[in-house]
Amino acid sequence: MDYRSLGRTGLKVSELCLGTMTFGWGADEHTSHAILDRAYDAGINFIDTADIYSSWAENNDGGVSETIIGRWLKTKDRRQVIIATKVRGRMWEGPNGEGLSRHHIKHAVEDSLRRLGTDYIDLYQTHWPDDEVAIVETLRAFDDLVTAGKVLYIGCSNHPPSLLGKALAVSKTHGFVRYESLQPHYNLVHRAEFEREMIRLCQAENIAVIPYSPLAGGFLTGKYKRDGQVPAGSRGEDGGRIKAYLTDQNFALLDKMAEIGDAHGKTVAQTALAWLLTQPVITAPIIGARTIEQCEESLGAVCFRLTDDEMASLNDLSGWR
Repeated sequence: MDYRSLGRTGLKVSELCLGTMTFGWGADEHTSHAILDRAYDAGINFIDTADIYSSWAENNDGGVSETIIGRWLKTKDRRQVIIATKVRGRMWEGPNGEGLSRHHIKHAVEDSLRRLGTDYIDLYQTHWPDDEVAIVETLRAFDDLVTAGKVLYIGCSNHPPSLLGKALAVSKTHGFVRYESLQPHYNLVHRAEFEREMIRLCQAENIAVIPYSPLAGGFLTGKYKRDGQVPAGSRGEDGGRIKAYLTDQNFALLDKMAEIGDAHGKTVAQTALAWLLTQPVITAPIIGARTIEQCEESLGAVCFRLTDDEMASLNDLSGWR
């Protein structure tokens, strides 16, 4: 396992980050703990969750993923695990049950700490922006949490470059802690959102980049075929984004990924992760898993890097400009 600095900080995180959105939803607690154990044994020290995971599922009010992680964390040396969680979504009733106000953050962080069974969070992130709250209020609340030792570093997710740039300026002006990481939606078939402007800002400011959906909801595993048949039980069954990926250009991309993977004894999914891992701007793609088998598949990408020619061929086939 390769370990990388989280942006400009001294914190070392594994080159793959284990995402836990499926815990208590697609994976029960026993399976979730098995996935956590396998990832930990393989050298993954970086675990990402959110307080709302997975409130959209039946009989799930949110906080379930954090609770499952918290029970598992009791069996490990806390110093060896980097926990990242997020705040923003609705977690209780009433007008202050969601958002990035000082009030919501104050209560949400205490709830997350309790569920995780820890007295500090390594990386506390805004899950998505809140247009009703001034950035200075949110950052002041985060600064207070870092001063109190309840949070070590802060980051953001789903922020456009203009908002991230403004937040960095506010932190500098007021002497607050700043966002040290960004979670963007980024993969071989969803490049423009990050590459159009955000990549340059992250490079210039040494912001850690932790992409989510690196396998495009399963499309970049190669399980979807040109005949349009959607695998049973896959995300493509209910339409949506996966259907939009079923283009001739993207299937040509998958063919090239399979060719490159075969040359290295790797799978299409592992090649998709290697494309990210080969980019200097990327810190750690977030891998998700509902089963041990899916976890094993992603672990096969550890230390897998592509050549310049292989990167160029994939970039050409997936180009958006």
